[in-house]
Amino acid sequence: MPSVKIPPVLRKHTGDQMSVEIAGSNVGEVLNALVSQYPDTGGQLFSGEGELNRFVNVYLNDEDVRVLDGLETAVTDTDTVMILPAMAGGSTN
Repeated sequence: MPSVKIPPVLRKHTGDQMSVEIAGSNVGEVLNALVSQYPDTGGQLFSGEGELNRFVNVYLNDEDVRVLDGLETAVTDTDTVMILPAMAGGSTN
């Protein structure tokens, strides 16, 4: 099964796991299966319309899925899906 790397901000919703193995044939299926197994991750990952939130970056083996086939990007059992929330803000000085 593909491995999903869980960022620190979502670990409280996955039992503090840094990585979980989730079945799916593409990135969207993997992320939806993650939400099925850990429902509290859903609001962080997806908008109310079911689209990936714009502040969430998803990588497949270090490649941004937005430059691949998005959520339709195929995955294999040896792939790694990494969820990275976008960072913003900083000092105003």
